Formats: sequence, structure tokens, C-alpha cells
Amino acid sequence: MGEFGRRGVVVTDIRRPDPLAVDRLAEFGVATAHEAMGRRGLAGPGIRPVQQGARVAGSAVTVLAWPGDNLMIHAAIEQCREGDLLVVQTTSPSTDGAFGDLFATALKRRGVRGVVTTTGVRDTADLREMGFPAWSHGVHAQGTVKATAGSVNVPVVVDGMVVRPGDVVIADDDGVCCVPIDEVDATIAASEKREAKEAADREAYGSGTELSLDRKGLRPLLDELGVRYIAQEEFDAR
Repeated sequence: MGEFGRRGVVVTDIRRPDPLAVDRLAEFGVATAHEAMGRRGLAGPGIRPVQQGARVAGSAVTVLAWPGDNLMIHAAIEQCREGDLLVVQTTSPSTDGAFGDLFATALKRRGVRGVVTTTGVRDTADLREMGFPAWSHGVHAQGTVKATAGSVNVPVVVDGMVVRPGDVVIADDDGVCCVPIDEVDATIAASEKREAKEAADREAYGSGTELSLDRKGLRPLLDELGVRYIAQEEFDAR
């Protein structure tokens, strides 16, 4: 990035996906989309929700900030539009409470659907009350400064999940995943197929007509791996 890499940059004209496609991905949720993409795009378990029951998807507006410094979150708010989701990474690990209810108030007014951050968040009771969902590395009241240049709308990495501006980020109780903007349609199609298959499985299991061992053809695999079925008496005698 040359000069930009040293001083920071705010990219103002990012490409965004079709809003209807974003909403469709939200309906599937993290686990389905992640599996549909071939088990890719998932953030690690260090990023957890501060609420329960929220499921959102949004077009990513990204922030690369310095630890203990939330200056670039202030800059990012201006770039956010309705249907976006803010994604924040710091250049080195930091759990300081870089995000709180004031940011959420401004973002909610602009139609932003939530925040995913490698930092800590605070004012979590207020965030829950106002219905602004957040996924973070932790909850921490430690304050931050506004002193160091970073960047907005550049690629970031959130607990192993690569996010580029305009990608679709899905977040729910199971975690967070990212669907690259150019894979949105394919992921929707694959997710629809997966949902149909799981609905049929659920019907079979719920009705008791079939066990997963048989439906998925797993008995031959158990045999191939040398798994034996034995009676309790034989097991105790071993």
C-alpha cells in the first residue's frame, strides 16, 4: 500500500452486494452458510456474541485500527450505509473497550445492523436494550484514545476470518462467518440445497423412521474402522 500503508486510508466507494441476497444469507445463518461454502469463512471461537437470539447479515465496512485506539471507528461511521455491518480489527491484539453505546447509537441511525470486532466492547446492557447486536473478543470497560491513523475499507482478519469491504458477514449465536461478495449467489444456492437436505433428515429423525447411521450410510464405515458391537457381558469379561 506504500504511502497509504504508513499513513492510513479511507476507501469511500466500496462495492456492495444485492441487499436482497444479504437478507437471504441472514435467513440461513452462520452454520449453514459456512458448510455450504465447503467449511470456509468462519471466524474462530474467540469472537462471541454479547447477546442471545440475534441473527444478522450485512455488507462489511471494515476498520483496521491500532490497539487501544478507536479513532478509525469514528472515521468509519461516515462510510456506513443502511444494511452494512461494521467489522473491526486492531493491528495487534487488544481487548480494550473500543466500542460502546455511543457508536451503536450513531450506527443504528444509519441503518447498520451490528458490529464484529477483535477488540472488547462495553455498555453491553445498553447495546442489548437498544437492540444493536455485537460480537467481540471480550467485554471490557477499559477506555481507549483517539490518536493514531489506521484505515477504513481495507482487508482485515478477524480471528482467522478474512473480510474484504463489501463481503457479506453473517453473525448469530453460533459465531461469525464471511461470504466473499463474488460467492454470494453460489453460497445461497448451496445453502438452499443444504437446507432442503436437512429438512428431510429432520423429518426422518423426528418421525423415527430412520436413524442417522442408516440415512448417512455410516454402518459400513464403522465396520471398515473395526468398530465392533458386543454385549455388556462380553465387554465386562475383557
